[in-house]
Amino acid sequence: MRLGRRALCVLVVLLACASLGLLYARTRDAPGLRAPLALWAPLQSPPRPELPDLAPEPRYAHIPVRIKDQVVGLLSGNNCSCESSAGSFHLPFQRQVQAIDFTKAFDPEELKAASALREQEFQAFLSRSQSAADQLLIAPANCPLQYPMQGVEVQPLRSILVPAQYNISALVTIATKTFLRYTRLRALIASIRRFYPTVTVVIADDSDKPEIISGPHIEHYLMPFGKGWFAGRNLAVSQVTTKYVLWVDDDFIFTARTRLERLVDVLERTPLDLVGGAVREISGFATTYRRLLSVEPGAPGQGNCLRQRRGFHYKLSGFPGCVVTDGVVNFFLARTDKVREVGFDPRLSRVAHLEFFLDGLGSLRVGSCSDVVVDHASKLKLPWTSKDAETETYARYRYPESLDESQMAKHRLLFFKHRLQCMTTE
Repeated sequence: MRLGRRALCVLVVLLACASLGLLYARTRDAPGLRAPLALWAPLQSPPRPELPDLAPEPRYAHIPVRIKDQVVGLLSGNNCSCESSAGSFHLPFQRQVQAIDFTKAFDPEELKAASALREQEFQAFLSRSQSAADQLLIAPANCPLQYPMQGVEVQPLRSILVPAQYNISALVTIATKTFLRYTRLRALIASIRRFYPTVTVVIADDSDKPEIISGPHIEHYLMPFGKGWFAGRNLAVSQVTTKYVLWVDDDFIFTARTRLERLVDVLERTPLDLVGGAVREISGFATTYRRLLSVEPGAPGQGNCLRQRRGFHYKLSGFPGCVVTDGVVNFFLARTDKVREVGFDPRLSRVAHLEFFLDGLGSLRVGSCSDVVVDHASKLKLPWTSKDAETETYARYRYPESLDESQMAKHRLLFFKHRLQCMTTE
């Protein structure tokens, strides 16, 4: 009996699925396919946290109780941990979790001394920052309490601004940090001038042989060679005199979809401090790089665990396509005073981005809008074209090896400054 065409297709699909399942089962524990131990290797599984005695009252004994592992990890006396996705064979487009252990940046003896010093500094910080007002007071139900009223509105006795179309030149300064890539920088400035001819552009430059970048409404500040990524950000933001600062990379291109008025409108009408846009690659794919950041407490003296995953908290009411999140792509408009308040740690000199949002976690209110788009200049190189010395020098500084000293210094900084022991990333 012949099989119909539809039945044959179903049979082929079932055989393919069975083959993939068999391949995964055979290879997930194969010694030859195990990833070498490195900075991103899966961490050893810690002992299961201890469960407190949470036995229900006798009258509720018939109700089954199961405590989730996520809740157990938050109970006092238990330590957090960072674990990578199980197995070494992953299907395409499968969500994976990577873990990084910041303690690997230290030698065993050095780690012991660093942990002790970190705990000493942390206790000193608590003694400086905590006060009696931080103590939680639980008032009895029959306690007569009166709360002061705040936020009284009065009729203004002077002229007030009537909402109208925003004057971008008076409200926004565009800031960028450049290093060697003057061709890309000039293309960025030319694209800005097509849409915003009078907006001030502030440039921080730590190139070895700086070129002159001049023109109306352009401020070019020179730095010592290789001073660093975040140091340049601090310099650029320090020269901004407008209410808002727009941060861009030096290889972005403004288009008709780069509507700064939209971002200004979000910050003017919401309590957000920073709102990011989207960056469109030459392939047509646009990313907002929305990230949720959370810190899970660890055991005393061990440090906390940083969780980084994709997503957002909730949609921003009244602004379609906009959400509230914790971290965004490297194209954002922010209140200048709030950016200065958080600041950019100059010790992060070569590779850093989310560290700024980690410094502002809990104080910086972040949003993201997917309908404000800036283009990213193409990085594709034809195979028969030769690489110039400038491109090779830039790549050497911009993309360090995983065990590069700058990466190790970054992990040491996260270990000590933020009291972290590890981090997971989805």
